[in-house]
Amino acid sequence: HSTIVYEIRDFGLGIYDAKGALLAEAPGLAIFTRANDYSLEKAIEFLGVENIEPGDCILLNYPYWSSAHTLDVAAFSPIHHEGELLGFTATRIHWLDLKQKDAGYVLDSTDMHQEGIFFPCTKIEKRGVINDDIVNLIRFNSRYPEQTIGDMRAQIAACRTGERRVAEIVERFGPAVFKEACAQIQDHGERLARAGLAKLPKGTWTASDFVDEDGIEDKLVRLECTVTVSDDEMVVDWSKSDPQVKGPINLPYGITLALSSLIFKALTTPDTPATAGNFRPLRVIAPEGNIMHAVAPAPTFTLWTGLLAGEVITKALSQGMPEIVPACSGGDVCTMMGLGLDPRTGRFWLEATNEAVGFGGHAGDDGESGIMHLTEPGCRNNPVEVLEVKAPLLIEHYGLRPDSGGPGEHRGGLGISRIYRFLAPSNAITIVKKTRTQPWPMEGGTPGDACHVILRPGTDAERRVGSAYEPMAADEVLINNSGGGGGWGDPFRRPVAKVLEDVREGYVSADRARADYGVAIDPATLVVDEVATAALRGARRA
Repeated sequence: HSTIVYEIRDFGLGIYDAKGALLAEAPGLAIFTRANDYSLEKAIEFLGVENIEPGDCILLNYPYWSSAHTLDVAAFSPIHHEGELLGFTATRIHWLDLKQKDAGYVLDSTDMHQEGIFFPCTKIEKRGVINDDIVNLIRFNSRYPEQTIGDMRAQIAACRTGERRVAEIVERFGPAVFKEACAQIQDHGERLARAGLAKLPKGTWTASDFVDEDGIEDKLVRLECTVTVSDDEMVVDWSKSDPQVKGPINLPYGITLALSSLIFKALTTPDTPATAGNFRPLRVIAPEGNIMHAVAPAPTFTLWTGLLAGEVITKALSQGMPEIVPACSGGDVCTMMGLGLDPRTGRFWLEATNEAVGFGGHAGDDGESGIMHLTEPGCRNNPVEVLEVKAPLLIEHYGLRPDSGGPGEHRGGLGISRIYRFLAPSNAITIVKKTRTQPWPMEGGTPGDACHVILRPGTDAERRVGSAYEPMAADEVLINNSGGGGGWGDPFRRPVAKVLEDVREGYVSADRARADYGVAIDPATLVVDEVATAALRGARRA
């Protein structure tokens, strides 16, 4: 029902063994899958296996167990064969509304009780029978009941589909073979991960970066991790990050585990499907009360800490693995959400999209331009045509941002610029938490241009922001500019021919080519002035 699900793919789903260990996953929001692992573990712990019956479907969105905020609802169903529990299905999607204090998204909650209704391992179906009392509770407490309940029913149906397909496997091969296959899948996943780990440089490295603010206090929030790679394991230690804060950027531990796992998998087993065995050589440390391990009643709704933290890990690793790890990407998913009353239909609307960013340059080449952030492989943004049909919005411009990629021997990829014109009074919600620090470079490169949002450009009310919940009048404009990737290597070592190509393609302006790369290009003829270029680069060497 919601484009957030069927266009953006803000979901995660998988099949698990009887102990709650991941066997297989489907494409979606990568960070959700490992979060589902932790959630299922907590659900089994809370309910007890003996209380999970055939035909049950369980909802969980209590943040400290579910590894997400209240709108990212997990659903689990058991897989039984002749009375024996053989495994679980799990799905998680972003629901539109559960009576959180603000429609759309919450940027400034100060405790969990402002963030919506909790399902603490609640059986939406019991032995195959829907619990209409819970459905009605959702219906009468959601601002968007049709979409919310429709998405929930799709989620339940996905769980049931997973059950049936696993049952077909068990019927064909028998439960003993199925259980042995589960064990073999996990052990094989571990062997692959350890083989990948063995190829990595060994050492201990520390790095830090910052979230812009917490939604309540206007100050940077520090994320710091120490990564140790040894023959036996990789340890990601967040102990020196700031304590949990007043605003809703505190992170449930399950997401900290998930984002750390995502980086580990990218390093060790990037080309094979995920299984729980892949993560046996990984250990993640985050003390309770740390911003990376929130405890109740700390607010957790704005999960952007989890989106930024992955590149703190890669920043640490870059010190020991400069040939493997890229420079920082644009660093955010740059969400723009709009909502209000659509005068064309007389109905309330809510639509959102994330923005692609530039990836960082790396030892092998330039960073890619306009790619979804590394925490969201498998996800997409919402197409222009869909947004304009579903909402009173006009997209006036959508394209790459010239000069946003960090200069380097290998240039950072370019960010994206999208211009929205609101055609009716609406609320705009922008969620961007990396605007005050630039995407970091590597090996002598230059930072990329940071993400930023411009409200009402060219008017007396023009304002540059990151995260905001802003009323917009009809005909007012918002520009969402995503960040470019950091550069890798000395820009003056970039071949002149590549700089010329960048200028001709519109990726780099002639002015920046001269200032950042020491290449003089006539903006009218797009021809290199070889004498001036030699002088510029020679002066730098001198």
